[in-house]
Amino acid sequence: MKKFEFTPFHAPESLYALNEELLAAEDLRGANLIMAFTGFSDAGQVVTQIAGELVDHLDHEPVAIFDIDQLIDYRSRRPRITFAQDHLSDYKAPSLLLYRMTDALGTPFLFLYGNEPDLQWERFSSAVLGLIERLDVNLVSWVQSVPMPVPHTRPIGATVHGNRPELIEGISAWKATMEIPAAIGHVLELKLAEAGRNVVGYAIHVPQYLADAEYPPAAVAGLEFLGAAASLMLPSERLREAGRAVERQITEQVEASSEVAAVVTNLEKRYDEHTEGISRKSLLAGDNDELPDADELGAAVEAYLASRDGGSQSETETQSKSGPEGGLG
Repeated sequence: MKKFEFTPFHAPESLYALNEELLAAEDLRGANLIMAFTGFSDAGQVVTQIAGELVDHLDHEPVAIFDIDQLIDYRSRRPRITFAQDHLSDYKAPSLLLYRMTDALGTPFLFLYGNEPDLQWERFSSAVLGLIERLDVNLVSWVQSVPMPVPHTRPIGATVHGNRPELIEGISAWKATMEIPAAIGHVLELKLAEAGRNVVGYAIHVPQYLADAEYPPAAVAGLEFLGAAASLMLPSERLREAGRAVERQITEQVEASSEVAAVVTNLEKRYDEHTEGISRKSLLAGDNDELPDADELGAAVEAYLASRDGGSQSETETQSKSGPEGGLG
């Protein structure tokens, strides 16, 4: 019996407008793609911060603009607007775009960023997969962030998933099976894997007590995971500096409250008990588990790219930057 499968009733291609000239550029064929969607799980505003750094610091231009009016339920997720004394301004219209970007080393890549669609997930997924097939994307990586019972005094962890074992194994220590609320990133990852496309996703762990605030160290960790997976030099210096300032503020607040200090101490104890004896992999961390600065990271990426061009690829087994693992949503 012939298998009957659902396909969107309306052509997925009608969901977006294309920059055909840019789409035809040879340097985009086989490039890597990063995805980041706001509106689902953005603990510590990690996704928002990562997207801001990429858009603000890297050259970019749109390859495809999605028809957001077909994808967003405005009344359930109302955009923000500013009332300034006697007039309105700064309407923050939702958007969803596929950008062409170049990293700090001049390497082109694709960045799909914007509001997670409320509607037409099947059609949107078909549209994205069609663009990925047309551009013959090498690897799709995406990021989200989740609140976790971990202390801010320990390295930022992540739960990693996808179909590229060399990017997954040795990072997530705890592997559970559970049913979770799906996000469009999950759906795209599933469909990409079914289509035989390379895909990896990172759920960055943010301390629960910092999940509602902007937490730059977690965004830095997200950029490091994405950069290592896609062989890209992504900007993080501003976030590193902001993270140092935030860490000083948190330390002052913890020291000022014995109750808060006790909570953090308890989380540290649980974290240390969970990670004792666990050694995990990081392509970026050094022998002392300290992450490199921008110059060191640039040199590491250049060496990594050179090794790939030479037909070999090495990995460094180091003490992990990952912490206790949790759910994806």
